[in-house]
Amino acid sequence: MKILTGKVRASYVNVFTPRYNDLSEKDEYSMQILIKKDDSVTLARIEKAIDEALKEEWPEKRPENLRFPLKDGDEKDDVVYIGCWYMNVKSYSAPGILDRQRQDIIDETEFVSGDYCRCTLNSKAYNKKVNRGVSFWVNNIQVLEKGKPLGGGKARAADDFPDDLDDLDDGRSSKKENPFG
Repeated sequence: MKILTGKVRASYVNVFTPRYNDLSEKDEYSMQILIKKDDSVTLARIEKAIDEALKEEWPEKRPENLRFPLKDGDEKDDVVYIGCWYMNVKSYSAPGILDRQRQDIIDETEFVSGDYCRCTLNSKAYNKKVNRGVSFWVNNIQVLEKGKPLGGGKARAADDFPDDLDDLDDGRSSKKENPFG
């Protein structure tokens, strides 16, 4: 079942270049989406997609100990997740990524962890040896607005290095011979 989310926040964004997943033994694109608990429309769509996927895989009786994709952010030790549900989504092929004007985004800096987007997702039940449940696959992403970057980010290289190299001299002038040979 294909659904369209409302405005969600993206985290752990890895949608431009696939990464190898040891468990699936495949290259995957992935991200985590944070859904505000008061976004009843998106949550209802996700719950319906979960229910449809379960009915398709187990039309008669659902097995016990199913894994569900939605996790309660209030149970995480991270202020970013408070008041949200979150779930991981992935794809084996690159999702389409558009801006608000529906123009392709190819620059990886234009969509990063912390930004807000909406997504089209597909639900699918899985029934592996000991793992059973529902997962979501990301099809396409529309970036809605920039958010405060998550994950701490990193400083620009120019900000990390002072203009003056004298602080490296350990009291020696930069005009003296190189101590490293």
